[in-house]
Amino acid sequence: MTTRTVPAEPPTVSGPTEPAELGDDRNRWGTLPVLDVVIPVYNEQSDLEPCVRRLHAYLRNEVPYPARITIADNASTDGTLFVARRLKAEFDNVEVVHLEMKGRGRALRAAWLASPAKVVAYMDVDLSTGLDALMPLVAPLISGHSDVAIGTRLNRRSRVVRGPKREFISRGYNLLLHTALQARFSDAQCGFKAVRSDVVRELLPLIEDGEWFFDTELLVLAERAGLRIHEVPVDWVDDPDSRVDIGDTIKKDLKGVWRLSKALITGRLPIAKLREAMGREPLVAGVPEGMPAQALRFGIIGVFSTVAYALFYLALQPMFGAQIANFLSLLITAIFNTAANRAFTFGVRGSDGLAKHHLQGLAIFGFGLAITSGALFGLHHYLPSATREVELIVLVAANLIATITRFIGLRWVFAGGSE
Repeated sequence: MTTRTVPAEPPTVSGPTEPAELGDDRNRWGTLPVLDVVIPVYNEQSDLEPCVRRLHAYLRNEVPYPARITIADNASTDGTLFVARRLKAEFDNVEVVHLEMKGRGRALRAAWLASPAKVVAYMDVDLSTGLDALMPLVAPLISGHSDVAIGTRLNRRSRVVRGPKREFISRGYNLLLHTALQARFSDAQCGFKAVRSDVVRELLPLIEDGEWFFDTELLVLAERAGLRIHEVPVDWVDDPDSRVDIGDTIKKDLKGVWRLSKALITGRLPIAKLREAMGREPLVAGVPEGMPAQALRFGIIGVFSTVAYALFYLALQPMFGAQIANFLSLLITAIFNTAANRAFTFGVRGSDGLAKHHLQGLAIFGFGLAITSGALFGLHHYLPSATREVELIVLVAANLIATITRFIGLRWVFAGGSE
């Protein structure tokens, strides 16, 4: 259950006058906040007030947009909510959201959905990230250049102070995401992110996690939907008093990776619809982006397919002869090749269009068959005594030509369904 806290009318509080030029800039944006910085808290009665005061001063003096702070209290049992309400009474641009269930993801969901701002962000209450990174984080979103922005501690330009244990866990987790989910963003769990509000309203209904995996799920969905993720190297000083249960968090994150992987593979998540609704148009119509990465994955699958083809051909040739052995070997490897490239080269998962994709893959296989069969025919015509090994050399060479054609053909087949 989520309740929005609305305390009594706040007293008038006098404070430092903001610079005239910032006041003029803010007036151009109207009365609604352009930026809403959410601070999710659980039992942070000691750290909350200095955090809000420091952030409030920064927003007043350095940010040229109307901005507010939202304290998202998720089921605190100490005096955190009392401190939050007192700060709201003191400052015009502080709001409070209170949840009766614990979970950072739940707190962010409630605060972000209720926000009228154009861009919503969050940062940890310990302010581990230097505030100088806030404007570089949100400016590309306000301008429309990017859709999601994250602070990263893993960029070589980042300056990070933390122990080797946390460094190892962080790098290991992000390596897992790159391997298991084909993620390309560098740092999933840095507590410093921003999202355009229109993007938030599309993605949040699909995010299941309400705790620490929330961030990863948000970023994977955004990336698969074709949104632009902007990364900002940050200065980060780890909080030695952090109360995060690392063991429990790792266990839940691994479960989250497994659940999200299954949802992507089975097609349970409507990635194609998200991409159609929010993704950026390709630079050239009908041509999916990322050819170098696709070519690399296609090449790796091609190596395995070629080895499999050679083994099948050597086994079948004595029984059926060169042409039939070539046909059967190509057919078997083409089916597996299409399935592997569909999933891993072009990122198309689930059953939608599966039969059509395989039929189109077989049509491309027919072109490859014509090239290799023609090469065999020419070999036997000009060199009737060619050995099985010579046949295989000629076929592999012909297959190289067929492979280039196959890559171009499969890019056309999967241009509309790539995630």
